[in-house]
Amino acid sequence: MLIDKEWYTELKLGNIKNVEPVSGGDINLAFKVTSDSGNYFLKVQPDNDASFFDHEVEGLNLINSVARAPQAIRAGTFKGNGYLILEYVEFGQGSQYDLGQLVAKMHQKHADKFGLDHNILNAKNPKINDWQSNWGNFYVHQRLEVLEKLVQQKGYWNDYRDNLMNQLKTLILEYYQDNPVKPSLMHGDLWNGNVGFTIDHQPILFDPDVFFGNREMDIAMTMLFGGFNQEFYDGYQSVYPLADGWQKRISWYQSYYLLAHVNLFGKGYGPSLENALQQSVNF
Repeated sequence: MLIDKEWYTELKLGNIKNVEPVSGGDINLAFKVTSDSGNYFLKVQPDNDASFFDHEVEGLNLINSVARAPQAIRAGTFKGNGYLILEYVEFGQGSQYDLGQLVAKMHQKHADKFGLDHNILNAKNPKINDWQSNWGNFYVHQRLEVLEKLVQQKGYWNDYRDNLMNQLKTLILEYYQDNPVKPSLMHGDLWNGNVGFTIDHQPILFDPDVFFGNREMDIAMTMLFGGFNQEFYDGYQSVYPLADGWQKRISWYQSYYLLAHVNLFGKGYGPSLENALQQSVNF
């Protein structure tokens, strides 16, 4: 897509000197915009409108109320394309301990119930966020079962996985009847590609998919694909210690993320999903 002089006028970022494509994931086109008023990060969602970015803006604003994420400047629609302007972050190096503390501070923002004010239905992995008082009910019925149904429809399911999943759902529903947790502000996609450090060494979080949930779910994601060292977890625990036995529950939540990967990328993630389910039911 060409970001031309008509776009320059629409963006209202002063005298734009240069626009260059940058890597921005597989969902949006992404550009670095250089103008006399500074540098900006531009995301464009072709054939859509500004509402596509509503959830991301909401998430950035929520995280920025207690932690650090890029500032959302403005969203809009131009020539049938949705766009979002963010502050441009110059990357540097930083401390994993500080990053862990930042995530813990985010998790200290609480709500009365689990969920969010709206569902996310325009994503490949839809999120049903109806408010719930019990975490087990929310997680089983509004996360696991939603994706389980999609994976079944795609033919990536079998009786063995079904049996393990049913055992896990029963375990979770029973456990959280007797072990309630506080709803925390969740990043929602906390892998190592969505964290970093600014040029002045401050930790920062990117591309959130927020809701209020059990913070162990975010921690489980950090442990699924690597990129976080022991200093990260030490920093986290120094601010907001996790409940006893959290390590044993990590597979409960990695099962969800691996189910999401089966839904997105196919049967190649099936063995990893089965392994996580096996670990879960051997609680």
